[in-house]
Amino acid sequence: MKLIGAGLPRTGTLSQKVALEMAGFGPCYHMVNVLGELDLVRPWRQALEGDGDWAEIFGGFQATVDWPGAFFYAELIERYPEAKVLLSVRDGDAWERSMRETIWGVLYGDAVMTNLSRARSQVDRGWGDYMDLMEEMWRRSGLLGEGNSAEPGELAAAMERYNQEVIDTVPADRLLVWSASEGWEPLCEFLEIDVPGAPFPRLNDSAQFAERIIDGALIALKAWRDAAAEQELAPAG
Repeated sequence: MKLIGAGLPRTGTLSQKVALEMAGFGPCYHMVNVLGELDLVRPWRQALEGDGDWAEIFGGFQATVDWPGAFFYAELIERYPEAKVLLSVRDGDAWERSMRETIWGVLYGDAVMTNLSRARSQVDRGWGDYMDLMEEMWRRSGLLGEGNSAEPGELAAAMERYNQEVIDTVPADRLLVWSASEGWEPLCEFLEIDVPGAPFPRLNDSAQFAERIIDGALIALKAWRDAAAEQELAPAG
């Protein structure tokens, strides 16, 4: 492991993942890896319970950004003492708005994606386990307060406290506090590499978040209904 991303979700982490892979620090672990293979929930649940097998989880990866990896940044900086640490930051109010439209929304909201996700959890064990993991991680983090009763500004203040905790925890010579809006130069200087010839990737993951949740739920619910229909039509005996 060469780089540990300690930044919270919704701080441009998908752009970070792509940028790091473009810069030669790939593959880079990200939540999209778990979403694409829900069997990966099991080792992360074990890690949450204090029995993380980091060699199994990160085998073949050179970097990690976003959750679930960033949740464990304190353990990972001990496990990989040579790795650099990237704390991606964002304006607190913008981060809170993004969270309420995405992660907070799917956990505690009442939107179409929220209700479809809950329905999928009833028929898709893997998704149910994933959502249980996410709810427990956010609960333990304390970043969302009391969840659906979080007051305006509460999430932004929690993010600022979290960022300061990372700064206080990680040795300064290993840490870069950085925003994706700063692009390649400070990141490449920190990593001691040349700036790639391509533009810095700027991916708007928020625009795709609801689509990802809704499309996945509809596919799972259709598969469940088709299987139930087949069972009803099967001859008895």
